Amino acid sequence: MKIPPREIYDLLLDSSRSNALIQEILIGLTWTYCQAEGIGLCMSPGQPTRTLPWSGTLVGKAIADLTAWVRSWDSYQATIGMAAINAAINSTSSLVQQAQPLSSQSSANLAVFEHFLPLIQGKRVVVIGRYPGLSQYEQAANLTVLERQPIAADLPDTACEYLLPEADWVFLTATSIANKTFPRLVELSQAAQLVLMGPTTPWLPELADMGVNYLAGVAIAHPDTLRQTIAEGGGTRIFESGVQYRILKVAD
Repeated sequence: MKIPPREIYDLLLDSSRSNALIQEILIGLTWTYCQAEGIGLCMSPGQPTRTLPWSGTLVGKAIADLTAWVRSWDSYQATIGMAAINAAINSTSSLVQQAQPLSSQSSANLAVFEHFLPLIQGKRVVVIGRYPGLSQYEQAANLTVLERQPIAADLPDTACEYLLPEADWVFLTATSIANKTFPRLVELSQAAQLVLMGPTTPWLPELADMGVNYLAGVAIAHPDTLRQTIAEGGGTRIFESGVQYRILKVAD
């Protein structure tokens, strides 16, 4: 670890400097979408609200006015900030083209787990976040899922302090950047192979210096379909045609 994970927010802001203007913001049920020079995504907050004071004022703003929101403790501001950062970074990053496209025999939103299944069998694996359909892999691999709202055999996210230092593999949702849990979770996962994953993932090579071994983000496959699916409340459906998972090893 050459860069402390707490510096992730400085890295993101330094890497997303742009003169582009915001063209559109959509806050869908599952995903938040930002259109500027490119398209950026972040998982939407789980708590609905009717009192967003800046609604109707964001289009036409400089992207830098919104990227700074990633530091906010307000979940909606942080989400929009992260989506804006990805709109700036992911549209120009060469890593997206270098990354291996993934396909799935079952569900496209689980393509990352299907890809790693031969490597994680018999290993101690911790997954941050309950992914829809993940249970189909729990018999083939020794998976422990940490969740803020645990169900069934899930453990509460506070178990991270005990489980992550002993894990062989950790699958970490990039939404952890927006909700500010990224620094501590990465610190705890230094002994594991760490996969940063999901549409929120920024394609930045410097993440390897923080201890991330793999980036498992997305490439925009069909922008119009993606936008419509998000606007109509889509969650996992964006993986069917809007985006495609891609994976790149960035550190040993």
